[in-house]
Amino acid sequence: MARAENPSLHPALRIFSAGVIIVLLVGAGLFFTPALVRPRWPWDVAPFNARFLGSFYTAEIAVMLFLLVWNRWSPGRLILFMAFTFTLVVTATSLVHHGMFNFARKAPWIWYAVYILSVIVSGYVLFASRSKPVVHGPRLAPSLLTWLNLEWMLLALYGAALLALPLQSTAFWPWHIDIFHAQTYSAIFLSGAAGVWLLARNGTREDFLVVATAEIMVGALAILGLVLTDLAVHRVTWAAPGTIAWIALFALIAASGIQKLLHARRMATIA
Repeated sequence: MARAENPSLHPALRIFSAGVIIVLLVGAGLFFTPALVRPRWPWDVAPFNARFLGSFYTAEIAVMLFLLVWNRWSPGRLILFMAFTFTLVVTATSLVHHGMFNFARKAPWIWYAVYILSVIVSGYVLFASRSKPVVHGPRLAPSLLTWLNLEWMLLALYGAALLALPLQSTAFWPWHIDIFHAQTYSAIFLSGAAGVWLLARNGTREDFLVVATAEIMVGALAILGLVLTDLAVHRVTWAAPGTIAWIALFALIAASGIQKLLHARRMATIA
């Protein structure tokens, strides 16, 4: 992408990106060192929920690294839009379910401060840059465009279902999900829908790389986290239809990410 067509973002955004990555490293600890991080988490988090949350935070680190390194309008616009969607939903669900937090500890206060600040920063940058011209990618093949539109609608629909019908929407999951976690997990699907929606509209090679990385890591790490956790607690019924459907869901997300990665490589070849 030519630099003149893809302007730099304010250098201060790099500081924000670095700060977010440092915070996300703590969240990633839920996946890699759950025994160490779980007791220090802002609320009581069970083993399966811990690894699942950790898988997403690990993927988020990779996404924010793209913003830290490139710090340009593409993929910055897409990353900030996804980040704003994710942090706004998580902040809202945390406020609604504030009873889950023990405010006698420091961790909940840090949690709210980090998320509210992230909403403000990402929202402000998007608003301040609203008149900045969109960086357009090449025209997409009709088959790919159809899939992207279908994908973001399905992700948005399931994310909305997790908010509106949290227990019913997670009934097939391999472990029990309470209302708070189900509604919080909606942010993962809604932010994914936001990213894919932008790809369908104006996806550049950089944009495709970001979403591809996020989807591959979320899909693969979610499944790996389920396996690793069950090796310790032995609670998953692997032959259950719900478990198979859950694995298929995240395998499809990872596969869709691989498809986007291959498309990004083709775009680089054409360029």
